[in-house]
Amino acid sequence: MAKGRARSRRLSAFMLLSLDGYYADRHGDMSFAHKSPDDAEWNEFLGSNASGDAVLLFGRTTYDMMVAWWPTPMAAQAMPTVAAGMNAAPKVVFSRSMKNAAWNNTVVERDLVGAVRRLKAEPGPDLVILGSGGIVTQLAEAGLMDEIQVVVCPVALGGGKAFLGGLGQRLDLSVTRTRVFANGSVAIWYAPA
Repeated sequence: MAKGRARSRRLSAFMLLSLDGYYADRHGDMSFAHKSPDDAEWNEFLGSNASGDAVLLFGRTTYDMMVAWWPTPMAAQAMPTVAAGMNAAPKVVFSRSMKNAAWNNTVVERDLVGAVRRLKAEPGPDLVILGSGGIVTQLAEAGLMDEIQVVVCPVALGGGKAFLGGLGQRLDLSVTRTRVFANGSVAIWYAPA
């Protein structure tokens, strides 16, 4: 890094997938990825991911699911560390139709690629996409992804919404790290090759 020059913000994605590569089943259900609330290893992992200083990015569908859960007293009771991190973090939701966001610390953007290019060029915390498979695909195609973290869950769905489905070009990646959980899930971190 050049002297006196700040590093650019990194853009990463976190996605829970079935063994056969889907982030939602044929009906849009993602409950296959839910773990037991008593799974201490998994909850520690999620808590450490949520405790970082980052701006959270969502597509509209994922945003609607997140805002329906994380600001609730039930979320605060079930996963207090993750709920606190999610509610405190600055958030951006990408939508062409949404006018205002109800969740605190949230702004609405319409131009996905343009806004992410601008955000990456500005100083500030890194950018993290949670879920939102469609925007991950678009940003990967635009060459803006720095890291993709997937957690492969020990279940096959047989169909649904494929992760990076519809990618218009080949995307070569290299594995930078892995972690195996006692619950059978495997976390894999990828970077553009």
